[in-house]
Amino acid sequence: MHTIRQDQQWVMHIDTEWAGTTIESILAEKWQLPKKMVHRWRMDKAILLNGQPANWRQPLQPNDRLSVPFFQSGSFGGHPAPPSPSILYEDDHLIVADKPAGMKTHPNEPDEHHTLLNGVCYHVSLKGDVLPVRHVHRLDEGTSGAVLFAKHEAAYAALSRLLEKKEIFRTYYAVVDGHVLKKSGTITKPIGKDRHHPSRRRISQNGQTAVTHFERVAVQDGFSLLRCRLETGRTHQIRVHLASIGHPISGDALYGGSQISKYPLLHAEKLTIPHPFVNDCVTVSAPISESIKKLFLLTFFE
Repeated sequence: MHTIRQDQQWVMHIDTEWAGTTIESILAEKWQLPKKMVHRWRMDKAILLNGQPANWRQPLQPNDRLSVPFFQSGSFGGHPAPPSPSILYEDDHLIVADKPAGMKTHPNEPDEHHTLLNGVCYHVSLKGDVLPVRHVHRLDEGTSGAVLFAKHEAAYAALSRLLEKKEIFRTYYAVVDGHVLKKSGTITKPIGKDRHHPSRRRISQNGQTAVTHFERVAVQDGFSLLRCRLETGRTHQIRVHLASIGHPISGDALYGGSQISKYPLLHAEKLTIPHPFVNDCVTVSAPISESIKKLFLLTFFE
């Protein structure tokens, strides 16, 4: 299917695969967009078919031109502020940006303007767009790597749903203290808040379900390199889970890691995203952070 952005509209030229479907079924079943959004578009007659207000229940025909108002102007999720971050992937609907260790994913206070979200909004603003850019997930301040952002309201809804359904895969590299004996494993311990520390989490039988898969990649000088894949996205999940098996992330003072780095040596290396609006799967990798390469494991990333 051929698609193109025209101002605030996303224009789809219907092919034989989509012929016979209706606008109603595309919005509610294929894209599963929020009912409130769909209702607003219906009331505003914002969806056009061949340039005219559409009959939502009319079967689409090959070569029909369907226009959907994805790119309506809306307030940025954060105040646009330079510099622009390193952009790993971008299309009309989503952005994957590379977060350096030590930078917050998003502001926690109104006057914070030096987060990754601020930089992504600034990047989008340079193109003349004013869009409701939002982060779909987050990384801890000390964690580096790939973060997913939605560029419009429908993309945020669709990507958030995919994340909740565990259809977006996130892969991390972690340097941990000690020699991890198992070549691979799965940690399924529930995680809850630590009543004695405002920011720390702990293993708790009353906590939320958390699942982390890991694979040992290498061992060197008393440290192990693990590749981890998340099934769930609990706060500090990888940090808590690895500490719970006696191998805290190196540099992670909060969870007992050795102090060989200013930040935990945890890197979000890969995102695999089934694109909600394009019949494709997007895989994006973030270059391994220099702190991991230089300190221990340069030879494994060459």
